[in-house]
Amino acid sequence: MLTDVREWHAAPLSLPPQPAAWYQLGAAGGWQTLIADTVHPMAHDILAARCSGDPSVTRAWCDLPFAVPILCAQATAGGIHALQQAVMVLHAEGLPLQRAVVVLVGTADGRLPAVVRAAATMLSGRAAAVVHLPHDADIRASGLQAQPARIRSRTRQAARELATAVLSAARESFGDPLPDAPQPAPLPAVAVPAV
Repeated sequence: MLTDVREWHAAPLSLPPQPAAWYQLGAAGGWQTLIADTVHPMAHDILAARCSGDPSVTRAWCDLPFAVPILCAQATAGGIHALQQAVMVLHAEGLPLQRAVVVLVGTADGRLPAVVRAAATMLSGRAAAVVHLPHDADIRASGLQAQPARIRSRTRQAARELATAVLSAARESFGDPLPDAPQPAPLPAVAVPAV
């Protein structure tokens, strides 16, 4: 996992927008796994690309070799509604939902709302897996600075389930054992304006 040690609430790093650049970064560094955390609005990106005739960033991410999309949503009625709309758009666009993993992120302790449980059942038939990540106050407050000893056992179990689901989706889609990733061709040089 490529990451930085800045506070979780700090502004995002300025990184290349092309998914292929991330793939090259992972291949060049000899990483076995590259996790790219994006916040672009997938459904909007796909619909805007369809209207403009340009390729979508979401498709570029999904078309990378051995990519397993992870779709995250808050485990609330609003979060589920947005996720279901995004899934419908991804399905209509023919993107690889069968290898996507859905993560429902708890916003409070306790049992998931009925609408979330129902949606999880519906989504489990379309995605490779649906994982519930319970609310963990220490991670919410501290982000990557959270003390490992304070992370709840339920959170650790959910993280194991998520990693297992992603690996299973990759093996199901690309074979077991996973083949070596091809070395990508260099991206064209981009002129950077002087600041």
